[in-house]
Amino acid sequence: MRILVHRSASLALLPCLLRPASAPCGLTSATVAAVPQRSRHHRLNMCRRGVLPEHYCVESNGDAWKESVVVVMGATGTGKSKLSVELATVLDGEVVNSDKIQVYRGLDITTNKMPTGERCGVPHHLLGDLDPAAGELDPAGFRDMAARAIAGIAGRGRVPVVAGGSNSFIHAAMAGRYDPRQSPFTAGWLRRTTRKEAGALRYRCCFLWVDVEAAALAEQLDRRVEEMVAAGMVEELGRYFAEEAGKSRHPGLDKAIGVSEFWEYFRGEGRGTEAAYEAAVVAIKANTRRLAEQQARKIEQLVELGWPLLRLDATPAVLARLSGTAAAEAEAAWEKHVAGPSAVAVEQFLKGDVEAHHRHHHHIIPSPLLYI
Repeated sequence: MRILVHRSASLALLPCLLRPASAPCGLTSATVAAVPQRSRHHRLNMCRRGVLPEHYCVESNGDAWKESVVVVMGATGTGKSKLSVELATVLDGEVVNSDKIQVYRGLDITTNKMPTGERCGVPHHLLGDLDPAAGELDPAGFRDMAARAIAGIAGRGRVPVVAGGSNSFIHAAMAGRYDPRQSPFTAGWLRRTTRKEAGALRYRCCFLWVDVEAAALAEQLDRRVEEMVAAGMVEELGRYFAEEAGKSRHPGLDKAIGVSEFWEYFRGEGRGTEAAYEAAVVAIKANTRRLAEQQARKIEQLVELGWPLLRLDATPAVLARLSGTAAAEAEAAWEKHVAGPSAVAVEQFLKGDVEAHHRHHHHIIPSPLLYI
């Protein structure tokens, strides 16, 4: 197993990630230029059209030239959405959602979609875009939709930031070779294929794994459920059940944690009773914790495939929030252990694009076209 862990507790934060108290979205102007991604995209297009000689269309390791993608992974409740927006703001990027439930319209509180006001103006793709009545999106379908979104983002000279907790979707989108009949999350799959084939990637990826120690995450998730209830989750579910009365159920959105748990309260024999209500909330907490454990195990399986993940320990930030300390202290812990190290990693990742650009652009085509 290979996990790349950032161990520098004294790492200085990039100026772009210092959070002024007056800025609601928290980020100052970007220091990582988007130009390398733009030139990379144009070079990729020229390679595909056969304009460039073959030896200009390979990476330094001999692989075919690929788009650069930042992938933010982690179990539910670890802060993936927050980090993806922070990075996209810094990088002039756009976010591609990879949560298999959040792709559908509706149940925004229950599915814990990031509110529009917290997205800091960052465009989001595949977040609440699909009609749940149209059927359930599978990993193969997500692979195609994510590819179109990534190509569009790169085509605008921006950095694609894929973020979400559905690792089957992330694997489908990022794998170099994908067979919907096989899954790396089934027993014995890795023994039936070579590690090189299993770990091959479709894009040039920077994988960031936001992780939280199990005990702290469990407490964080329980508190989040309580916050969702206070924000109107039960009322939202009540409207959902009322609107869906007599209609065929939605195979995708119905899998959201909260729907089946509140079935008894809204439709069953315990309809409207306090006992059914309390049982539903307890079940939601338990099932959310179980989901987080499953997601963490799947990430470890992707590491076993050879995916180079940088683990970012968000535990100090979560503990600071749970302890009720000042918000500034929790934010400082987040910046020290998550935002700062991730920004450094992404900057180094994109620096590879800069170096490749500097090595090759004067051999390829006059610069005005590269910066369209």
